[in-house]
Amino acid sequence: MDAVGDLLLVDGAVAAVGGELDAPEGARVIDVGGKVVTPGLIDVHVHLREPGQEHKETIASGARAAAAGGFTAVVAMPNTDPVIDSPALVAFVAAQGLRAEAARVYPTGAISLGLAGERLAPIGEMIEAGAVAVTDDGHPIMDSGLMRLALEYARGFGVPVADHPEDLGLSAEGQMNEGVVSSRLGVRGKPNASEDVHIVRDLLVAEFTGGHIHLQHVSSRFGVEAIRQAKARGVHVTAEASPHHLLLTDEAVDGYRTEAKMNPPLRSDADRAAVMEGLRDGTLDVIATDHAPHHYDEKERAFDDAPNGIVGLETAVGLMLTHVVGKGVLDLPTLVERMSVQPARAFRLPGGTLTVGSPADVTVLDLDAPWTVDPASFVSLSTNTPFAGWELTGRAVTTIVGGRVVWQS
Repeated sequence: MDAVGDLLLVDGAVAAVGGELDAPEGARVIDVGGKVVTPGLIDVHVHLREPGQEHKETIASGARAAAAGGFTAVVAMPNTDPVIDSPALVAFVAAQGLRAEAARVYPTGAISLGLAGERLAPIGEMIEAGAVAVTDDGHPIMDSGLMRLALEYARGFGVPVADHPEDLGLSAEGQMNEGVVSSRLGVRGKPNASEDVHIVRDLLVAEFTGGHIHLQHVSSRFGVEAIRQAKARGVHVTAEASPHHLLLTDEAVDGYRTEAKMNPPLRSDADRAAVMEGLRDGTLDVIATDHAPHHYDEKERAFDDAPNGIVGLETAVGLMLTHVVGKGVLDLPTLVERMSVQPARAFRLPGGTLTVGSPADVTVLDLDAPWTVDPASFVSLSTNTPFAGWELTGRAVTTIVGGRVVWQS
């Protein structure tokens, strides 16, 4: 619905929407005239670092950063220390998320024990404990037989298998995209083929098993086209685009800028344009930040020694409103679909809608608010971003989870 109206939230659920509604006696009234009310935004790819690396991020700080960025729910990756590969640890993440009282936190479980890629983790038990997907994110499943087992097993529980597409034999010790910039810098590169080969493998195994493969942070033009063709064949695949792969190229790494070092790496402008087109035509279903906090000292190391990843929860909305909607790639309703409706569908989560009876998870956007990305103001414990100093227009100003305001600027 694209109209002016009211929204009534009662007891954690949407009670009425549209037109002029009478507020019940004692209700809290929030005037958001001139702003946009959307179903709560959902990020299906975040790293919250707890347990084990709480100096980078905690579940509580990550959930608060998500709320500050307009996200009412996030899906947490399992590559912590220890790895989330047991029902007890899945339950721990879920419990910590509830204690944060900010954005909802949905845990995932590892595909393989210890992310070693050798033996399946107890997928069924982890799902019963609250896992909404399984993934070895950051550790691609190289064994096709293991991927087959994971897809077949997860299919029985109706959850996706999310995979980081990278053939480690081809990427070797690469530190950035293999191309002109890596040659100029003298840095070992990761070729597109390392991603492309793995995407094709995952698509074929998903087609063979009938399982649901979710491809994370797609960055290559061939990969986008392979997913497009697989969807046309009826393969059960969903895929995500990350803001940094939509807006940046490997030129951002020039000068050995570790804040632009990530995996998959920033690629060529032709790849960036293909990812943007994949987002536009729906080949890439969701926008996901791959929020990856790192301590300042870690990112200050020599380029080859610095870790991959950037924070993204607090910049995604502004970047997308300014450089995707603002430049006519997507209209606002389609952006909401990619950041709320489709993430909920892909991971079978509550939310993604404001129909009566749905969860009272709401994001309010001010489309005209000008602001400058200032890492010092981040709610996240980490500040590693290549977008510092970018001038943006549009941001989330109110975030409501379960009918409770958890963030208001």
